[in-house]
Amino acid sequence: MEFQKLEWMWIMPDKARTESAELLILNSLNTRMNLPNKDKQLYIYLKKGYEGEVLFDSLTEKIQSECIILNDLLLQVNISILQIDSLIIMSETIYFFELKNYEGDYYYQSDRLYKKNKTEIINPLIQLSRSEALLRQLLIKLGFNILIDASVVFINPEFTLYQTPLDKPFIFPTQVNRFFIK
Repeated sequence: MEFQKLEWMWIMPDKARTESAELLILNSLNTRMNLPNKDKQLYIYLKKGYEGEVLFDSLTEKIQSECIILNDLLLQVNISILQIDSLIIMSETIYFFELKNYEGDYYYQSDRLYKKNKTEIINPLIQLSRSEALLRQLLIKLGFNILIDASVVFINPEFTLYQTPLDKPFIFPTQVNRFFIK
């Protein structure tokens, strides 16, 4: 019986995800009034992002390896702020995930990401690269030299990215389960 408890503790997230204060406030206001368009768009964006993170968390709960799962971290590294959606720490590797709950058709061209209607969106690889560098700096400062495997996870099953180069650290909705089995 004691062994089962210990095994469960390894699989459970060590830092559970919570809704941000901003999302809680906007959610409360949204039920009481018609939000201005700008605030309504922010509310929808934050809510959708949180829903994607919760979906990802439901998949990490099924991991059968010994690991530590840390979600929704906000850290200061030197003078920079580091926001991490999800970390899975294993004995030799830290898996760092930037989660995106995009929906619809997108395409990748010349290191840029576009909606199918040709609207450019910020390439999540830029944020991933910056965050990975800050995480590496923090770990070195704390005396750890461990491999970081960073990926952007597109979690929404209604997402498609056309023209994706194979060398980009993207994990698509159809690949998430296989990634965790590996």
